[in-house]
Amino acid sequence: MKAFLILEDGTVFEGIHIGARREMISEIVFNTSMAGYPEVLTDPSYAGQAVCMTYPLIGNYGVCTEDMESVRPWPDGFIVRELSRIPSNFRSDKSIGQFLEEYDVPGIAGIDTRALTRLLREKGTMNGMITTDASYNIEEVLPRLRAYTTGKVVERVTCREKYQVRGARDMAENGPVSGSAVYTGQKEKRPTLVRRLNGAGKRVALLDLGMKRNIADSLAQRGIDVTVYPAFTPAEEILGEQPDGIMLSNGPGDPKECGDIIREVRKLYESGVPVFAICLGHQLMALATGADTYKLKYGHRGGNHPVKDLQTGRVYISSQNHGYVVDMDRLDARTARPAFVNANDGTCEGLAYVQKPVFTVQYHPEACPGPQDSGYLFDRFIEMMEVGKNA
Repeated sequence: MKAFLILEDGTVFEGIHIGARREMISEIVFNTSMAGYPEVLTDPSYAGQAVCMTYPLIGNYGVCTEDMESVRPWPDGFIVRELSRIPSNFRSDKSIGQFLEEYDVPGIAGIDTRALTRLLREKGTMNGMITTDASYNIEEVLPRLRAYTTGKVVERVTCREKYQVRGARDMAENGPVSGSAVYTGQKEKRPTLVRRLNGAGKRVALLDLGMKRNIADSLAQRGIDVTVYPAFTPAEEILGEQPDGIMLSNGPGDPKECGDIIREVRKLYESGVPVFAICLGHQLMALATGADTYKLKYGHRGGNHPVKDLQTGRVYISSQNHGYVVDMDRLDARTARPAFVNANDGTCEGLAYVQKPVFTVQYHPEACPGPQDSGYLFDRFIEMMEVGKNA
């Protein structure tokens, strides 16, 4: 069946329908990852967006449900050049086509994704529609596209009640040991590899703004007990349980839409409890402390983005998914200083706070999909909690 991708500038791509058979309007973004499409599809940060994968063949290893970063896919739509319909992978549970149909995600295949990506890079992110209606009226469609906004998407993706993720308990005298993070109060369990347990005995409060599951896993692998809280939890409730540290997760949408959450983040900042924030959490912490954010022309989405540590000069390859960044020109040097920058465009990739035990990064150190260059940041967070405990 034919399908059409219509952009708000009037450009139309014709391809083949995949996934759910329904019309979709969303913000169209592109991801440059060569692998990791199940993790991309199940990343809550894509709520309110449709994802174009720039790699030409998607789906060749199918979908392994153990690799899902949340309980369901979140993008409004999926756009590929060629969809592999017969996966080759002993871990595969289903094809990506079956996955899209099962979760009612519409998509389109067979279009020139290179041309689409170049268009988005030149003109900036645009809204678009995927439809199988060959009789569409472009004059009626365009006003609908231009009126679309992602809205307050954090409330759609956050958990509804708090739950526990117990840290790994077994520890070998030397080297890594096998173990698992146990999700109390949730149906799914995913085995993990315990690399180090230097956080054993510590408790972290994780604010779920659209959390990828591997954030909690990365903490649990280090022996930390994690309590995951809904995004709108009052700061007093979190602080009342006296966590050793607080983590703010990734999430979707415009950070300035999260006014209520920003006010609670300010209270968490002022508490003096060590805080580590990722992606949307990084932006909300900046806004809570007087900085500003702005929207990028087409964002950073993929597993191959270089970031430079301004203290050491070392460059790391990172996994990223964001359309907004913190404005470094609006930082108060008495509050925070840039710690990481994007090596491609020089935008802010992380902040070190001067007066409080807080550090934040724009990219994804939990690395699902990879790379895993930045996993050491979780260990830095543990060290910060140790210092706070001994202070």
